Amino acid sequence: MPTDRVTAAGPARRRSPTAPPRSFLRARRIFLTLLTGFVLLPVYVMVSSSLKPLQDVSGSFRWMPSGLTVRPYFDIWDTVPLARYFVNSLVVAGAATVCSVVIAVFAAYAVSRYDFRGKRVFTVTVLSTQMFPGILFLLPLFLIYVNIGQSTGIALFGSRGGLILTYLTFSLPFSIWMLIGYFDSVPRELDEAAKVDGCGPLGALLRVVVPAAVPGIVAVAVYAFMTAWGEVLFASVMTNDTTRTLAVGLQGYSTQNDVYWNQIMAASLVVSVPVVAGFLLLQRYLVAGLTAGAVK
Repeated sequence: MPTDRVTAAGPARRRSPTAPPRSFLRARRIFLTLLTGFVLLPVYVMVSSSLKPLQDVSGSFRWMPSGLTVRPYFDIWDTVPLARYFVNSLVVAGAATVCSVVIAVFAAYAVSRYDFRGKRVFTVTVLSTQMFPGILFLLPLFLIYVNIGQSTGIALFGSRGGLILTYLTFSLPFSIWMLIGYFDSVPRELDEAAKVDGCGPLGALLRVVVPAAVPGIVAVAVYAFMTAWGEVLFASVMTNDTTRTLAVGLQGYSTQNDVYWNQIMAASLVVSVPVVAGFLLLQRYLVAGLTAGAVK
């Protein structure tokens, strides 16, 4: 009578015929280990450099610091007005994100739920704007802001409002296009049920569709915020000493005589922590929002 083979650890496990060979699994582990080390190496250099004296960073690089110090984390606030740059970036990125999300929600809902003349032209135009590099708009926006300031007195050049409007033009087309696909995945029966219960089109949008589309809205908000937070080119041209953002303000640690590399690394870590923490908290919604349209 056949019996199962039993060892001290229990019944022998049979290998699935569809399982990859062990050599492949071993090679994959080695590859992922090397890839992880390659990714974490710059992080280690940044963290270790922020804890080194300047002579250990500006001269020949040392993998192990001669002495650890937290002084760069205190000096970064005095070398440049980092707090002011942080506030400027937070205001500009936050305002651009809110405006982009609000406008994109209403525009995408109108395109998704209603038929109107020029609907196809509008969607194609919105999507086609993403095919042009942003540098093409630098000079036109600069001339427009300067002429508006000279003719109307509205200071767009060198102000937070002008930078918010600039970032809004970058993030809004993609936000509208993405939310159109997400709203199309929300059943129209929900709108009809809300209207039967007495809601108008605006009530159906705010009370039914928006709660069902939270992952997509979060994904759009994260995209708009990251677009405005780390942008350098337009921020370096459209701002002055008062309205300068973090992406440009970090250049202040480099002078004609020396470059404070340890302070640059410390400041980079300080300004990255809020963004990374927010991304990790919203990661679940972000992944769900980015994949919902693809699954449909």
